[in-house]
Amino acid sequence: MNAGTKSVALSSLSYSWQRLGYTIAFLPGVPGYLGRGFHEAHRIEIYVDRMEQLFNSMDPSPFHEKDLDHDAEEFIVSWAQEYHLRDPLLRRIHVNQTPTEPDAADLVEKAVHNYFSYRTNLSRLELKRLLKQGRISLVIGLLFLGGCLVLSDLLAQNEHGTLFNLARESLTIAG
Repeated sequence: MNAGTKSVALSSLSYSWQRLGYTIAFLPGVPGYLGRGFHEAHRIEIYVDRMEQLFNSMDPSPFHEKDLDHDAEEFIVSWAQEYHLRDPLLRRIHVNQTPTEPDAADLVEKAVHNYFSYRTNLSRLELKRLLKQGRISLVIGLLFLGGCLVLSDLLAQNEHGTLFNLARESLTIAG
């Protein structure tokens, strides 16, 4: 990327990225790599040719609501899981082709944030569903156990031979 293209790209940013302490580096993509992580800096770097490669091309949603590409999501999540949950995490996206949208960085940031917020909500709903199913299974199991033990005690009071003993022990074992 030549100096003229870099200055055009930097001038299209609508916020004061220097004042915020950001640095912008125009690096070439690394052939064969989707990205890499840096443990000491808690940084994940992603390399794409075009910004659209981060997102699922089959998703018809508006840009800020698009799903991430499966490979990009898996890469980000696998690296993020190696860090502590409360540690800050920096994502740096390297793009070979300069985006045509003037606020591409903000759009991508919002889209990635929206996607992971959506996935977090889905995971919470799935956990609630699993816990509800677990509570129902526990109640059913306890009722079955109680029923088996009550029947076993009733059979023990009316002990009339081997068949009743066998049924009582079977209920105790089943419960």
